Amino acid sequence: MPETPELTASHTAEAKSRFTAALDEAKAGAAALGEEAKERAAAYKSEASVRGETYKSDASAKASDLAYDGKAKVSEALTSVSRLISDNAGTVDEKLGVKYGDYVRNASRSIESTAGRLNEKSLEELGEDAKAFVRTSPATALSLAAAAGYVFARLLRK
Repeated sequence: MPETPELTASHTAEAKSRFTAALDEAKAGAAALGEEAKERAAAYKSEASVRGETYKSDASAKASDLAYDGKAKVSEALTSVSRLISDNAGTVDEKLGVKYGDYVRNASRSIESTAGRLNEKSLEELGEDAKAFVRTSPATALSLAAAAGYVFARLLRK
């Protein structure tokens, strides 16, 4: 059967109609996929945010516990050093004289006092004291930090 111009126009119109329908369906599918991707991304973002907050609070609690433990250990160590120095003041009296023994006893009392103040203060107060010290004596603070870093490096090597 020969093709007539009307039949050809009809087939062309039908092809255009099917192509347009397929294109519209593809656009709708792409839009649906885009929406699904946005929803999944929002869900992943929300989940990541919740997990991040959980990890953050866990880390903060752990750091706080470690800081309190460290503060207690330092205070205890200072008290022990003070006792050790005080116990040896008599030996210093005998070998070097009462004047030097008194220096040792004063040093022992000073260390004991420092341990007591450290034990009484909160971590926030200690942080504020450290900030104030750095502001008033930045060179000394830097020197102390360098010395502490050197000591820690030496300890970690062994």
